[in-house]
Amino acid sequence: MNKLFLTDHSASAGSKKTTGTVPRLFSAFSASLVRKTAAALSLIFAVSSIAAAPFAAAMNVQAAAHSEDQVVLRICNWEEYIDLGDWDEEETIDLESGDIIGENSLIEDFEEWYSETYGLNVKVEYSTFGTNEDLYNMLTLGDVYDLVCPSEYMFMKLMSEDMLMPLSDDFFDEADENNYYVNGVSPYIRNIFDTHEINGELWSKYAAGYMWGITGIVYNPDALTHEDASTWKILNDPAYKRQITIKDNVRDSYFAALGALKADLLTSEEFRSDENYAQRLEEEMNDVSPEAIAMVQDYLQDVKNNAYSFETDSGKVDMITGKVLANYQWSGDAVYTMDQAEEDDYYLNFAVPEESTNIYFDGWVMLKSGISQDPRKQHAAEAFINFCSRPDNVIRNMYYIGYTSVIAGGEDERIFEYVDWCYGAEEDEEDTVEYPLGYFFVNDSEDEDYILTVPEEQLQRQLGAQYPSADAISRSCIMVYFDAEKNDLINQMWINVRCFNIHDVPVWTWILTVIVIAGLVWLFVQARQRQKLYR
Repeated sequence: MNKLFLTDHSASAGSKKTTGTVPRLFSAFSASLVRKTAAALSLIFAVSSIAAAPFAAAMNVQAAAHSEDQVVLRICNWEEYIDLGDWDEEETIDLESGDIIGENSLIEDFEEWYSETYGLNVKVEYSTFGTNEDLYNMLTLGDVYDLVCPSEYMFMKLMSEDMLMPLSDDFFDEADENNYYVNGVSPYIRNIFDTHEINGELWSKYAAGYMWGITGIVYNPDALTHEDASTWKILNDPAYKRQITIKDNVRDSYFAALGALKADLLTSEEFRSDENYAQRLEEEMNDVSPEAIAMVQDYLQDVKNNAYSFETDSGKVDMITGKVLANYQWSGDAVYTMDQAEEDDYYLNFAVPEESTNIYFDGWVMLKSGISQDPRKQHAAEAFINFCSRPDNVIRNMYYIGYTSVIAGGEDERIFEYVDWCYGAEEDEEDTVEYPLGYFFVNDSEDEDYILTVPEEQLQRQLGAQYPSADAISRSCIMVYFDAEKNDLINQMWINVRCFNIHDVPVWTWILTVIVIAGLVWLFVQARQRQKLYR
């Protein structure tokens, strides 16, 4: 999945307008003949219309009956972000509670489940987008969807622009056994959605989480120490010049730069022991003051000189092939990168920066333009969210796409069982440690029922990326949505970084510039003195 964050609303859709000229077929005929021909044609069309009327009426009745029996649900999601089925038998996830396998696509299974559960047929028209900005441009150019799945900053933007439908009261009814989302969402994630708002409106009123993760550094442990990789300052470390990649988007890069610039403050004991640490951390990591923006621009221009490249998706391949030693990455893509490298017996690790990490979400939201006060569409859209939140489907999605679901499962233990299935140590395995995950599953890190015994190496590998430790989570924060004015400022900063790097200007250019300016000043002074002499 790609996450580009530099907002650009200038893109335009391709025109479907057809141009051309109609041949002048009647140019050789007299006006009288044309009028007679037109009259004859009108009579023919009139008779044809009368004859065809019964058939048209029958077709309209059929279409009306069909629409009453079926709901069309238009969904737009990230590319490759849902289980498409067609698993091989050897891919079966054989949990103690039962096997799980994706035979059909989750879309097809939802259509069948909805019909069986609610007695109404639903047809899903499924589309995809590549970036949040692609989705936004599609919406502003007239594409109509009922349910979409943008990242948190984009659904905040859609909330602020009054483009979303609130989730219904029925969606939050915990007594309904089909409401898998509200009954299964991680209490840790639920708290975030219940405590963050836009214009006085809580996220949870409009958005239901889908996948989540954090940001960090994928690195080669044979070339870097974990300590070196566990700081945002590595991006500008000359010891790794041209051996590191950084994200090619303003939000991720801005966050990392703030972490590096404020490292001393963020890692100080006084700051971390503050009773309002979480709030202060979020404020510091969302600092868009003119002074902060200027410092970030200067820092990122240094990073541009030091990094191998700014990238969106190529960093995974660069790490797998050994072209670079470290890569700034989203945790879901970090898992993919480590998995692919491991197939070639090449082992990579994942580090969470000590200063702070960005916790991000993708979430389902309903669009007013699509739902349009249609209760059947809204019910189908909310049912789709619930179907994706059913524990077996959660497991299918996580296995298929590699990201981590916001669903913990509630009383259903299968998701925790699946984590153990993926990462739990063998009975006779050595070098193991206990790994508490209670913060995610039951909002209690000390709960003994949610402590895994895992290989020690997994603390810095796939497990540590997919389900971060409670320590890593304690220093995580959200990058909030910026209003238009602030967004313009950081976007301009990003343009300055990507299109012009003042640090790339060679010393001789500066010397020549100074000489030229000095020469011009001297000429101006001489001219003024001559004017005084001639007066």
